[in-house]
Order: sequence, then structure tokens, then C-alpha cells
Amino acid sequence: MAEEDGCVWCARWDAEISEIYPKTTEGRAAPLVRFDMHQSPPDNITLTTRVRFSPTFILVSDGKEIDRIEGYPGEDFFWGLLGMMLGRAGIEYEETG
Repeated sequence: MAEEDGCVWCARWDAEISEIYPKTTEGRAAPLVRFDMHQSPPDNITLTTRVRFSPTFILVSDGKEIDRIEGYPGEDFFWGLLGMMLGRAGIEYEETG
């Protein structure tokens, strides 16, 4: 997750999602690593383009970006977009009702 200080949408994601995220099947399939969007990404991670929006959720495999969600559209849309992103990447996870 690329974020920046003072980001209202990052704070909203934190309030609505961050506590539950690691407990979900999606969170276990794609563990969250946070970094400041104005800094370099974590070591050994190559992005396809620079981060322009905060937050940006970047899916990485073998150190390379394979997909991303730019912005936070709210809790209801976030889970659907994340599921679609994991599906496009062929990452299996058990969907819950």
C-alpha cells in the first residue's frame, strides 16, 4: 500500500479495513506492506509506473508489480476490486459470503 501523510482516503481505509484485512482470505493471500508514495518502494520490488494517487494498492509477485488499485473507493467497492485483481493474477483464495 503506497500512502502519504495527511491522506484522508488512507485514513478512511485504516478506519474501515486495516484491522480486519490481515484476518481475511484476501489479506492472507496478499499481505499488506506499507510505504510512503514519495519514497522508493520496498527493497526488491519493481513498479511498472510511479505511484500517482494515495492510497494505491499494488499486487506484487516475485518482486514485480502485476496489478494495482489506485485510490480507495470505499469498503464495498474495495473488496470487489481486490477480488478481481487477485483473480486476474490467478491467485487462489477462498471467497467468503
